[in-house]
Amino acid sequence: MAVGIFDSGLGGLTVLDAVANRLPDVPLVYYGDNAHAPYGVRTHDDIYNLTVSATQKLFDRGCDLVILACNTASAAALRRMQESWVPHDKRVLGVFVPLIEALTERQWGDNSPPREVAIKHVALFATPATVASRAFQRELAFRAIGVDVEGQACGGVVDAIEEGDLILAEALVRSHVDALKRKMPEPDAAVLGCTHYPLMEGVFQDALGPEVKVFSQANLVAESLADYLTRRPQMIGPGTESMFLTSGNPKQVSNRATQFLRRKIEFQQA
Repeated sequence: MAVGIFDSGLGGLTVLDAVANRLPDVPLVYYGDNAHAPYGVRTHDDIYNLTVSATQKLFDRGCDLVILACNTASAAALRRMQESWVPHDKRVLGVFVPLIEALTERQWGDNSPPREVAIKHVALFATPATVASRAFQRELAFRAIGVDVEGQACGGVVDAIEEGDLILAEALVRSHVDALKRKMPEPDAAVLGCTHYPLMEGVFQDALGPEVKVFSQANLVAESLADYLTRRPQMIGPGTESMFLTSGNPKQVSNRATQFLRRKIEFQQA
């Protein structure tokens, strides 16, 4: 009854923690493609091929449902995977939709036409590949009209977080917020479009100011997953064991993950 959670690196651990708190009885298999991270600077074809390979590893470990806890993979690979690769008895879900549903105050599964919403100006902070894909804008257009989105590619932030250099990460975040504000001086809301960014949510909020509502992903994804599994319990796969897998060096990744979550994490080679 395992659910798979995939990220190119360690950011998806923020989603895993939220899901584990929300669904404590569901075994979770986490796969980090640390050997090929970061994805945010790769081509779409490269991201697609790596994401398919990683997802197959999770299917092989008894997961019928895989969450792409990586915005870059969700943006660059998910739709293509769903249309041409995912087996009929498996599901692969991304992390954009729960965020957009919260932003537009729509309930899960609300397929009514797009409508006006209260928020008109949205700042999107994400990796270069996510911003370039315009996947967030595409998904938002299915649900809302009249919303202006300004994307800011936050180069360097993921690397700094993964290396544990939070001083550099904070400096980069503030620089990227300044750059965004030059393009959109008064956003109504900000979307943290990377699963690493919840660790810097306070810095984003401080740099943006208290009047800007900041949307982060982990808890929103966990709630959406709980709702999905309530409606489709058959998608809980046959796996029974929680585990952490990596394409990188297990000892090195374990040490970084332990620092990242501030609790002991042990990865094994995928």
